Amino acid sequence: MAGVRRARQGTRREIEGFLGIGPVQVAELDIGADASGGGEGVEGAARTEEAPGVEGAAQAERAPGVRSAAGSAAAELRPGPGSAPVTSGAVFVLVRRAGRPIGTVLGQVPEGADPEEVLAGLARKLPGGEPPEPLPRPPSASVVVATRERADQLARALDSLLAQDHPDFEIVVVDNAPVTGETRELVERKYGERVRYVCEPVPGLAIAHNRGLAAVRSEVIAFTDDDVVADPHWLTELTAPFAADPRLGCTTGLILPARLRTPAQVLLESHGGFAKGFTPRTYDPADPPADEPLFPFTAGRFGSGANMAFRTAVLRAVGGFDPATGAGTPARGGDDLYGFVRVLAEGQRLRYTPSALVWHHHRETWRDLETQAYGYGAGLTAYLTAILVNRPSLLPAFLARVPGGLAHARGLTAVRATADGAATDGDATDGDATDGTGPVADVPGGHDSRTHPWPRRLSRLQRQGMLYGPVGYLRARRALRTVALEAR
Repeated sequence: MAGVRRARQGTRREIEGFLGIGPVQVAELDIGADASGGGEGVEGAARTEEAPGVEGAAQAERAPGVRSAAGSAAAELRPGPGSAPVTSGAVFVLVRRAGRPIGTVLGQVPEGADPEEVLAGLARKLPGGEPPEPLPRPPSASVVVATRERADQLARALDSLLAQDHPDFEIVVVDNAPVTGETRELVERKYGERVRYVCEPVPGLAIAHNRGLAAVRSEVIAFTDDDVVADPHWLTELTAPFAADPRLGCTTGLILPARLRTPAQVLLESHGGFAKGFTPRTYDPADPPADEPLFPFTAGRFGSGANMAFRTAVLRAVGGFDPATGAGTPARGGDDLYGFVRVLAEGQRLRYTPSALVWHHHRETWRDLETQAYGYGAGLTAYLTAILVNRPSLLPAFLARVPGGLAHARGLTAVRATADGAATDGDATDGDATDGTGPVADVPGGHDSRTHPWPRRLSRLQRQGMLYGPVGYLRARRALRTVALEAR
C-alpha cells in the first residue's frame, strides 16, 4: 500500500509540474540562400521547372511574413500554420535556407524587441549543409487520408493537400467505420471532383489504408493523417526520390508541431516529437547501418505514418499493412512500422527526406498523453509480433540482433537519464532556451531539448503497453476472423 501511495503522490507532483508548462509560439524563418554562405537557391528553380503547380496560390493564403530592415533583408519570419503573428515570448522556429528546412531553434523574444532580428541571430548559427540537387520530375502519386468523424480537421488537411505543387496527383479520403455522414457530406459538398471518397466499414487504420491501396491508380501512394497541414512542397519532395532510385520502396518525411499551445504539446515536442532530424538518409538492407544494431527492426527510427509514401507495386507485393495492427484495433498501433520493415525485408531501400514536411496537431491533454504512451508501447510490440507471425523466416535474424540491441538501448537510456536530470534542474541540454543566446541543440534538427522532465507515469504506461502489445495483436486477429465469418 505504501508503494502505491508513493506512486500516486509522485504522479500528482508530475501532473502539477506538467500543468506549469507554458505555451510556445510556432514560426518559420527563411534566412535566404546568401545569409551565411549556404545553398545556391537551386531548389526553387528545380521545383518550378519540374513540378509546376499551385504553390503561388497556397503562399498567397498564408499569413504575411515579417522582414526586418538593414542587415537582415534576406530573412523572412512568418507564423506557423494557423498561428498568430510572432510577438514577445518563447518561439519554436523552423529555419529554412532558400526554402529548404535546415533545423529548428527555440528562442525567447524580449518585450519590445524585433522577433525577426532575435530569431535570425539564432538561426544563422545552424550549419547550412550542402545545397540540394535539382529534383527529378516526380512520378504520379495518390495521397490517402484515413479519417473517422473529424470533418473539421479533415477540411484543413485537404485544403493543404490541394495546394501541393506536384504535377500529377490525386487525393483519396477513406472514411473508416463512419457513424455519421459528415465526412461524405464534406467531401461531396466542398471538394466535389477534386477528392475521391471511399468508405471502409471495418474499423482500423491499417484496414483503411489497405482500402485506399486497393483504390489508387498511381505509381506512388502517400499516406498522411487528417490532423496535419502539408507544406506546399511536401508531396513533390516525398515522391521525387522514387524517380531517381529504382530500388527505393519507401520514403518518409519531417513532422513538426503545428501548435504548442498546451502543456501536452510542449512536453511532447520537448522530447523530440515525431521529427527524425534534418539530415537525409537512405536505409539499405544490402548495407545495414552500423549505428542500428537491430536494423531493420528499429522501424520507429525511420519515420511515422503521418508522413510516408511507398512504391505502390511494392506495397501491394508485400500484402499491404497487417489489418490486425493500427489505431482502432486492440493492437493500438504499429501499422506504419510493419509496412517499413516488410518493404526493407523484401530488399527495397527506405529514404528519410526532411524536405518533405507536414505540420502535425499534437494531442492536447494529459489524458491524451497517457493514451498515446500506452498505445505507442502496445503498437511497438504488436508490430514486431505481426512481422514474426507473417514472416517467421525473420525470427533467426531478429534473435541474432537482440543482444546488440539491448546494449544499444541501455546506452540510450543512460543518455536520456542524464539529459532528464539536467532538464529537471531547468537547463536545456544544448544552449539556453530562456535567454535567446543560442539554439537548443548543436546539430540541425536537434530540437530534442528535454527542457521539461519526462513524467515517469508516461514511461510506465509505455512499458505496460509493450507487455500488452502481443496480446492486443492476437485479439485483433481473432476479431478480424469473427468479422470475416459474419460477412459470409
